[in-house]
Amino acid sequence: MVKYTNQAKMLFRKLNDNSPTIHTLESGPYYFHYVIKTPVCSLCLCEKNFSRKSAFAYLEDVTDEFLGQNGTRIASVTRPYHFIEFDYYIQQAKRKYAGRSRHAISAVSSELQDVTRIMVSNIEDVIHRGEALNILETRANDLSDISKKYREDARLLNRKSTLFKVTVLLFFVGFFGFVARYLFW
Repeated sequence: MVKYTNQAKMLFRKLNDNSPTIHTLESGPYYFHYVIKTPVCSLCLCEKNFSRKSAFAYLEDVTDEFLGQNGTRIASVTRPYHFIEFDYYIQQAKRKYAGRSRHAISAVSSELQDVTRIMVSNIEDVIHRGEALNILETRANDLSDISKKYREDARLLNRKSTLFKVTVLLFFVGFFGFVARYLFW
């Protein structure tokens, strides 16, 4: 933590009038978030997974409260830690915003679990539909094969029927021709 304290002190020294009034800086597994409301700069160090929105809301809250309580006395302060009594408010706000973050994380986690359950359910439905579609496809292919065989059998039967009719006709024509030849010649 000493490393981050030194980085925070160096950051305060480097801030000037041209610095952004709201900004985030990355430092290893943490983020430094700061808000500048002249003449006050509020800074917090958060883990990367902590919501930036919550961090800046916390900083805005602390800065506004500090300016409300001590805004007129800031210029006249001569000794360090003059506003140490304000630490009580900082700790209260810290607990409030950390609690919000935990609640938000648990809500998001709960929603994520619901979505996961829905996705698993949907995937199972798709798998079952896929199996049903595979069965339907197999039956459709079987039906197609059977209809092709039926068509071929029907053609063959029609040919045999036509051939039989022609054969019978030729037989009768031949028979009557033969009988007519012997009777009339």
